[in-house]
Order: sequence, then C-alpha cells, then structure tokens
Amino acid sequence: MSIQGMSIQGLGVPGLLVAAPRSSSGKTTVTLALMRALARRGLRVRGAKCGPDYIDPAFHAAATGHPSFNLDSFAMGPGLLDAVAGLASEEADIVVTEGSMGLFDGVRAGEGRTGANADIAARYGWPVLLVLDVSGAAQSAAAVALGCARYDPRVRIAGVVLNKVASIRHRRLVEAGLAQVGIPVLGVLMRDAGLVLPERHLGLVQARETADLDARLDRLGDLAEQGLDLDAILSAAAGGAPPSSAAILPRPPGQRIAVAADAAFSFLYPHQAAGWRAQGAEIVPFSPLADEAPAGDCDVCWLPGGYPELHAGRLAGAGRFLDGLRAFAREKPVHGECGGYMVLGESLEDAAGTAHPMARLLPVATSYKARKLHLGYRVAHLCADGVLGGAGARLVGHEFHYASELTSPPGRAEAFARVADADGADLGFAGHRRGRVTGTFFHMIAMDAG
Repeated sequence: MSIQGMSIQGLGVPGLLVAAPRSSSGKTTVTLALMRALARRGLRVRGAKCGPDYIDPAFHAAATGHPSFNLDSFAMGPGLLDAVAGLASEEADIVVTEGSMGLFDGVRAGEGRTGANADIAARYGWPVLLVLDVSGAAQSAAAVALGCARYDPRVRIAGVVLNKVASIRHRRLVEAGLAQVGIPVLGVLMRDAGLVLPERHLGLVQARETADLDARLDRLGDLAEQGLDLDAILSAAAGGAPPSSAAILPRPPGQRIAVAADAAFSFLYPHQAAGWRAQGAEIVPFSPLADEAPAGDCDVCWLPGGYPELHAGRLAGAGRFLDGLRAFAREKPVHGECGGYMVLGESLEDAAGTAHPMARLLPVATSYKARKLHLGYRVAHLCADGVLGGAGARLVGHEFHYASELTSPPGRAEAFARVADADGADLGFAGHRRGRVTGTFFHMIAMDAG
C-alpha cells in the first residue's frame, strides 16, 4: 500500500477497467453489456467512470441499479480518490470501471496524477479489458494491443474484446494476430449500427431521456452473453480499493441543500451528493422545468449543469421558479455551475438565435448560436469568501461546454475565481459573484485537492 502514484492492490472488492487505445472504440457499449450480463447472474455489480463525465455514470446506474462514481487521478487528491473508489466498491461483488479517451491519455503531471485511465488501473490493481475497434484492420490490431500491454509496466491487460468485427473471416484474421503476441480474446461483438446509443453535443443523450432504455440494456446483456467469455472475464477481476471515509468526501455547503434536478439540470457528481449526505446534509430536489421554486427552508440553492439551452423558452416562462429563485437569493446563497450559471445570468441565446430572459441574478449573457468548444481541467482559487470556501481556497474541476459569453469578462471585484488550466497556464478571472449569488462555467470535482 502506498501514497499517490503507487498501487493499493489486494484490498476490498475485485474489479476490471474497460479501456481502449482511443475514443469511440466501444467502451460504453462493452461496459453496459458486461454490467447488465453480470447483474443478471445475480452478482452485485457496481460501476465507476474514469475522469470528468456525468452522462456515462447515469447509464451505469441504469444497468446495475446502483450509483456509479467518477474516479479522477488529476482532480482528486489521493485521499479523496481512495474514498470515492471505496464508495464505488461498497456492497459489491465486482466493480466495473469505464475508461475515458485512450487508456494512457491524460495531462502532464506527476506519476499517478495525470487523469489517465492507467492511473486508476494501477492504483487499485484492476486489470484492463481492452476494447479494440477492428474496423479497417486485421492482424495489425495485435500490434496496437501489444503496444498497450507494454507501454506502462504498472498496468496489466487481462485480454481484449474485439468490436465492429465484419465477418467470421475478419474475426479469424484478428484472432490470429493476437494469438501471435499472446494476448487472449475475451469477447467479440460483430458490427451492428443498432448498438449505438443516441448522442448530442456533450456526448450521449442522458439516460433519463433515452427511449426504451431497459430494453436497450437488455439487448446489450444478451449480446454480452452471446459474445463475451463472461467466466474468463470474471476470473480476471482482481485488485481492490480501501474502505471509504466519509470525512474525506466533499463537504456540504449547508444543512439543507435545494438542488435543481430535472432534464435541464442533472449534472451533479454522485460523489458530491454522497459526501453531502454522509456528513448529515439533506438534499431537497426541485424541478425548474415543472416551475418549482427552491424550498424556502433550505440553507443554500445549487443549480447544477445540464442542458438548459434545450429548454430555454420553457425556463424563461417558469415564473414561479424564477421569482422563487430571486427571493431565495435575497436571503441565502445560490450557486450555479455551467448550465446553472447560464440560467443565473441575464439571458440565454439558443442555437436558433432567440435570446431568452433568465434569472438576471448575475451580469452575464450566454449564447449557443455560434458554438465553440471549451474543454479542460480547471484549477481555481476563489476571489472572495463564499459558500464554497474562503478567499484563496483551491478548487479543481473541469469545463466542457459550447456556450459563449456575450458580456465582458469579469474583473477581480466581481469574479468568482482566478483559474488556470492543467498545465498551470493562467486563464484569468472566471465566473461571477453578486451578493449571495455565485456561478461559473467549470464544474467542481474537488475542494482543496492537493
């Protein structure tokens, strides 16, 4: 057992990490298929996701019936990382973790702190189930797998799942190459456009919006039972995380927290909510799309990110919500992240160019008409005391959106924080604060992460 960068193998519940050499290889398909098939066997399957992602964990939860947690070796300090990995392992027989991007893709940082999938696999001793999209390749796929197996000695490749196999002949050619380098094939999925889940600009359509989700998951489970060697995959599971510690999980911003929760506001990290509850806080959900206001007896209101740009007209017409939010803000703190930040602003312009009035609690106007991707980790230091900490407090999170600010950038007097990227490059002041109201485009993952 060790501190950052080293492994904590042999503790707790065994697991596997489903990863790939690159994005769009089929990791989510294989992960959900495996989860559903193992759950059908009566196993207590728990899920996790490497890196900052809200959407995949919701699909994991639908497949397993239990929350799925994010594990981020850059944004989370070692203590928080272990506490969240422990949460993901509670009352489980196996933990199935889905990677993001490529297996070794991350930022430039110290060993074990790059945000790469490989950091998580190494730290907890979880073998990697490598998904290979073999469309357009045959024996050459073995060279890619061999490179992944040898690139980082901390990581063990348990075997591969071949995805998008075109024919029996194609399969035999790919398997021949892998046999030559001694890497076992633990599953095969034939090319099937029907396996693709619907997507939108931030990734998959949310689980709650996916039509016939249970039927889709059951079909994936059927394919796993037909195409994956489930016994061999189960036998390969190993490693484990230490027990979770509630004291290390995120601190609640209040005793009773009003949280916007519906199709427009759904991006609240599971480890954040679990930490708040573990430390005695109560989360009181309300739906702005149903024109509900935050409960007046709450201590703080939290507007998570989501897709308010898809519901801007409806939100603009939600008078009880907007009036109730303004009344709440006169007496108590309100914080918004990304989509929540946009709703706290003056207006939100949708993709068609129509500007919809918002809560007008912060001096910012945003637009989706001219899309521009803003993506990356953010390391922030608060400009003033607030609900998330004192002036100078350090937060680590990420930004992922296509909206543009139409108003001028904030100065220190009105900014929420000074931010830098993962390389330490100064990005200037970000977000806004006015009275008890704060907001920012970046989503917080950890506070005081070191």
